[in-house]
Formats: sequence, structure tokens, C-alpha cells
Amino acid sequence: MRMVVHAGFHKTGTTSIQHMLRRNGRKIARYYRVLTRRQMLATCEAARAFSLGQSTADLGLFTFELAQLFETLDPADPRPVLISAEDLSGHMPGRFGLTGYDAAPRLMATLEEVAQACLPGLDLHLVFTTRAAAPWLRSTYAQHVRAIRFTEAHDTYLARMAEHADLSAWAARIDAATSAPVTIAPLETHGAGRLGPLTALLDVAGAPAALRDRLTPLPPANPSFPDHVIAEMLALNRSDMDHDDWVAAKKQLMEAWRAQIAAP
Repeated sequence: MRMVVHAGFHKTGTTSIQHMLRRNGRKIARYYRVLTRRQMLATCEAARAFSLGQSTADLGLFTFELAQLFETLDPADPRPVLISAEDLSGHMPGRFGLTGYDAAPRLMATLEEVAQACLPGLDLHLVFTTRAAAPWLRSTYAQHVRAIRFTEAHDTYLARMAEHADLSAWAARIDAATSAPVTIAPLETHGAGRLGPLTALLDVAGAPAALRDRLTPLPPANPSFPDHVIAEMLALNRSDMDHDDWVAAKKQLMEAWRAQIAAP
């Protein structure tokens, strides 16, 4: 069995890849079995938990959830497996005291070990989409400000995170920790084509032209808000609003911006 695992990194076109896989599900299902985060929530949460403290107990839970997941795959099914879930590399760096993907090499080594134990003879390939440091830092900062009550100033965030923003270096550390082939796919190279960053996975999977030609392209998913909207969100995060009012105010701000750009 051939398996291609796209396990990161965050804010490198991962949501766009998963939207493409789901939207084109019936077409792709003729050739591949596809799993995204929706089909492996417990596994992803276990990986995120391990990334926080890297405890033996959390690694054991991740191992268990992986085994549960891989044992659902029928080895008699000739279709290769495509997996895309950035949380398999742990939490997005920048919050919870995390500055990088320090847990990812151990997580990927464990994934490889469990996959080989559950699926003897498995042909495993790992794919990591990457992004240049400056846009990645900007995008992760915007995501933190949007998603949680993140209050750190942008300049402070950049100064704290700059030395950890080389995603190719993190992928190289994962490559050193595993025996499976690791493909590094820069978003700047793979994001501009008709199928966007999904092309990287299809290339590793050996997808035929007949499938690629039938796939419906989609616009980029989960794009960052502009700087002035992020600044307004940051002000809301720093306010003394109670939680419900804060959630409502942030939702209203995001909906107003989306309506503005959707207007003719």
C-alpha cells in the first residue's frame, strides 16, 4: 500500500489543499482514499497535546489514536491513501509557549513506526508544504489574533519568532528523524498553478493527468484579513469585554469585511 501524508506546515496552503480534496471527493475517490482532519480529529488532538509538553503519556495517546486510524484502512484496497492534516505536526507555533515545530520529528517518527506496524509493506511518503519566512510570520500572527484572545504586538511577535520561521529547516529535521522519503514543497513554487498547492501531493502520489484534468480548482481558502482589520481585532482582544461580547464583536467585524469585499 502506498500512503502520502501531508502533515504541515500551518499557513502554507493546507486549508486550500483540504478544501480541494473534499470538494473533488468523488472524482478523487476513484483513484485514492482521502483522509483530512475531519476524519482524524482525535489523532490530531493527540498530536497537538504532545507538542505542548512532549510527555510520554501524550505520545502514548498519539500512538493509540494512530493505530486506531490505520487499522480502519483495508490493506486489500488497491487505492493509495492521501492524508492531509497539518495538526499532525502539533500546534501552530507562536502561542502556548511554542516557537517552532520541536515535536514534529518525534511525531512523524511515531507515525511512521505505527503505520509500518499496522500496514506491513507500506510505502510511506511525507510531504511538507513550506512558505517564505516573512509571509508565514505575517499569516501565523493574523491567525492567532483572529482565532484566540491573542494580545501580543506584531513587532514583538516578529522579533520573538523570526529565528524559528525557516520551515525548510524544520522539514529537514523531520527528514533526519524518519526513514520515509520527505518532499518539501514551497508554496511559492506550487501555489500558482491551476490546482494550487494540491499539485505537490498529486505529484508525490503519481496522480495521472486524467484525474488532474477533471479536478475543479478553487480559490485560496482561509486567506488572512488585511492589516487594518487585524489591528481592529487586536484592539478587541485587548479590551475588557466579557467573552460573549468579544466573540460577537469579532464576528461582526469579520462579517463586515467579507461583505465589503463581496460587494460589486
